[in-house]
Amino acid sequence: MTAVLPEVTGSFGDEPTLTFPAPAAPDGLQVQVLSEGDGEVISVGDAIDVNYHGQIWGGGIFDSSFKRGQSIDFPIGVGMVIKGWDQSLVGKKVGSRVLVSIPPEFGYGSRGVPQAGIGGTDTLVFVVDLLGIKR
Repeated sequence: MTAVLPEVTGSFGDEPTLTFPAPAAPDGLQVQVLSEGDGEVISVGDAIDVNYHGQIWGGGIFDSSFKRGQSIDFPIGVGMVIKGWDQSLVGKKVGSRVLVSIPPEFGYGSRGVPQAGIGGTDTLVFVVDLLGIKR
């Protein structure tokens, strides 16, 4: 059975809008490439540059580089970001837009991030635009 993920409007580079299909998030880490780029494949240890939109499943936005107007960069696949990002972005191509549904065990765990409004049982949903690999 295929997991039902939120509908995403907006193209690569545009701030996305999410519409949630049901009150319950799917089990496990779910990854869907919304549009595949034609750039380099991202490898473990690459420093990648991304724009992202982060929202709680069925709830509000907790963080968005689109809203700040500034992308971020970080090493991927080496434990510098949440496990859901490490496991979902490695192997994708630069220029891709990726939708990721991240359960707590692949996000911030049972502690959540209260100051960001993220509870310990919240599933996080990200739309990530893979802008480049930093050299």
